[in-house]
Amino acid sequence: MKSFPNILPIFKRELRSYFNSPVAYVGSVVFLAILGWFFSNNLFINNVASLYIVFDSPLVKILFLVIAPAITMRLLAEEKKSGTLELLTTKPVKDAEIILGKFFAAWVVLGAALLPTLLYVITMAILGTLDWGAVLSGYIGLMLMGGVFVALGVLASSLTENQIVAFILGFIFAFALFMLDKVLPYLPSFLASTLEFLGVDFHYSSIARGVIDSRNLIYFASVLGFSLLMATVSLERRKW
Repeated sequence: MKSFPNILPIFKRELRSYFNSPVAYVGSVVFLAILGWFFSNNLFINNVASLYIVFDSPLVKILFLVIAPAITMRLLAEEKKSGTLELLTTKPVKDAEIILGKFFAAWVVLGAALLPTLLYVITMAILGTLDWGAVLSGYIGLMLMGGVFVALGVLASSLTENQIVAFILGFIFAFALFMLDKVLPYLPSFLASTLEFLGVDFHYSSIARGVIDSRNLIYFASVLGFSLLMATVSLERRKW
């Protein structure tokens, strides 16, 4: 961090802006309302005491696909449009610091939306025996998948000055990565294993089952790092 001393101030600035506006609150409320309804429905109506709705259900993945670009669409697009990005870059701040500071702030906001779901975990622990290792790996998987979607959202926001366009691009990037391992039956067999490995859901599902393999961690780190690198390059275009 000594090479990037401005990450923390930018991170704090973005985090304050999130919680000083309705963005973080509205996104969290919508996420928890939808997830809570399905969890309660399973628990009280279907008599199913399971954390499936949190870790394995397509519902959480779809919500992440929407929420991640929603909380990142303004990060750079709004600053470009308003001209505050140019003001920021007149200071001794590296483009990589801008990208990383904004990314970590958005990632923390996404993680904060998950915190109330610990109530589901407590409920399941009261009702029966809980595999705490699986719970921990499930949350690690959610944060890693969410981090990738947030990084793709930051990349999308760096490509345009329009927040709506940034949202659409961020959703398309994340959705494409999510769907890669869903189209294997329609592709030649020699492409199947490659595309399966590139699909984010393939690696998330492995971690959510309690298997934290180094290959999965390397995948998430690589995709996340590459997305942020491309966002930095995109931001640097204004200097060319």
